[in-house]
Amino acid sequence: MSGTSPQIPDTPMSVVTDEEGIVRCAWSGRDAEYRRYHDEEWGVPLHGDRPLFEKLSLEGFQAGLSWITILRRRATFRHAFADFDIDVVAELSPSDVERLLLDPGIIRNRAKIDATISNARITRELVRDDPGALDRLLWSFAPDRRARPPHALDVPAVTVESNAMSKALRGHGYRFVGPTTLYALMQSSGMVDDHVEGCWRAVAEQGY
Repeated sequence: MSGTSPQIPDTPMSVVTDEEGIVRCAWSGRDAEYRRYHDEEWGVPLHGDRPLFEKLSLEGFQAGLSWITILRRRATFRHAFADFDIDVVAELSPSDVERLLLDPGIIRNRAKIDATISNARITRELVRDDPGALDRLLWSFAPDRRARPPHALDVPAVTVESNAMSKALRGHGYRFVGPTTLYALMQSSGMVDDHVEGCWRAVAEQGY
């Protein structure tokens, strides 16, 4: 779905069953990489300044696009942005921006590239004398555990917490950090678990 991490499918179904009888959230569809991402990453708690900076950057690039578009390019994004090493990205120059704009393996959007570099510089200052500061800042907005969504249509696109996170990051000067983008970040980094009822991940979480 455009503009968000995978959360509400394009069909009224909440779950789908694959050829082996595995039940997943419907957004995982039939794409093998999407299924792997659903099974292994989405909703799993993620920590660390660099991994979360990468996630923040990729969610920013995804704005207005489908998540699968980013997921299929993640390896080339990592190559282009030095595995999202905060210090390296913070030092990218105008000539690097022009080089990145010619790279077909990423999303060639000048505003998003500029924002990624600017956000890296802000993050570098944030964590320079306080490693883990970005991790703690983002996770400070993780909500209390809530009831699992029974249906895909019960999964929100924006929450009070994602609005608050957006306001805080914008206060630091971050860009491409709207509340919808940040709720997608919360989902993908496990700050919330939006696997719907019936999904095998939801069942596993319940210990069945």
